[in-house]
Amino acid sequence: MASQSQIGSTIFHILERNLGKKALVILDREFGFEGVIASVSREPPGIWLSDAEAVVLRTTLANPLPQVASREKRSELFIHLNSVQRIEIRS
Repeated sequence: MASQSQIGSTIFHILERNLGKKALVILDREFGFEGVIASVSREPPGIWLSDAEAVVLRTTLANPLPQVASREKRSELFIHLNSVQRIEIRS
C-alpha cells in the first residue's frame, strides 16, 4: 500500500484546490470516470467523485488524445490514487 510520501503531497494540494470542479480520471488507455471532485482522502490516498459517470475512451491515428466515446451513469465513488494514470481538471 502506498503512503502519502510515495504519491507526493503536492498532488493532494492540487486536488484540494480543485474541490467542486469537474474532473476526468483516467485509469487505463480505454477507461475512466468523470465527475465532480467532492473530497480528497489521504489515508487511503484517493478522491471521491460525485455525479460520476464511467467513460469509455477512444483514440485514433488522427487524434491520439483520448476522447470520451460513451458514458454510463454512476453515483458517488471512491478512486484510489494508485490506480490512476492521469487526472484532467475540466473548467
